[in-house]
Amino acid sequence: MDIGQLQTLVAVADTGSFAGAARVVNLTASAVSQQIQKLEDQVGVTLFDRKKRPPQMNAKGEELVRAARSVLQIMTEARLAISGGRTAGMLKIGAIRTISMRLVPFALADMSALYADLTFDLTVGISQSLMADVATGRLDAALVAEHVGVPLGLSWHPVFSEPLVLVAPLHAAGQSELSLLYGLPFIRYETAVPLARQIEMELSRLGVTPREIAVANTMPSVIGMVQAGLGVAIVPRIAYLDASPGSLYCRPFRNGAISRRLGLVQRQVSSRSEVLTELRRILTQRASDIGFDDVDMSTEPTHESGKALSGADGFVAQIG
Repeated sequence: MDIGQLQTLVAVADTGSFAGAARVVNLTASAVSQQIQKLEDQVGVTLFDRKKRPPQMNAKGEELVRAARSVLQIMTEARLAISGGRTAGMLKIGAIRTISMRLVPFALADMSALYADLTFDLTVGISQSLMADVATGRLDAALVAEHVGVPLGLSWHPVFSEPLVLVAPLHAAGQSELSLLYGLPFIRYETAVPLARQIEMELSRLGVTPREIAVANTMPSVIGMVQAGLGVAIVPRIAYLDASPGSLYCRPFRNGAISRRLGLVQRQVSSRSEVLTELRRILTQRASDIGFDDVDMSTEPTHESGKALSGADGFVAQIG
């Protein structure tokens, strides 16, 4: 088994076919097939189901791909260490949509200042798919909510806690939480993510059945509908901070007692551990700079609510 074979195997996994891998590793499709066949002979197992067209990688193949990604990354970093090089290469990071427009880009800019030879690949998605990509090695780490099960072989490290807030059109400024929920139409965030389930659960606990007027599957769309005067919504505070200054009335939901924690999920054995520890530190600092509660980075995740905000009075966005 050699590095070239492992690179080819990973290329097949990433492109989904021998032909696609051939373009990546600059070989013919026939040469790729021969390399995979030789690799199968060496490891003593079949890695692909060749009854299907194109051949599909089986569970043994996926397991070897995960190991191959780690080996290739370790080899890259070993060459840099031996030659006296600095941390380099591409850091592949995933993030859920609500934090991908503000927090993560600034954190990556900070990382770039520390690691001049490091480049970045940011993938935006939902927690479950991002964690699957971390598990298979397609991503080095992903920033996701804690309200999901962490697959075997991965670890979730808390980074920060953010409160949920109730947002409403400016003409509703000053109204109480219940007045807003009962008096104005409700815009529901509907998608297969933990945040959407958390909002529904908290409304149920409150005993409120809002008069629904619209459903949206992205947070910017929810915010846009509120800005347009369509109704009220419950959103994470970072989504409110992304809104135009002075365009919304905002008050802590449930007096600030309801929050979600976000953290960095990574493989338990990772050649990028040192860099990812620095990324967690920077993300925590950036989150603190915009008013989110930081968390003890040395602890494992719990399901406790974050700290309450200081007071229940509403406020109007005045951000720059």
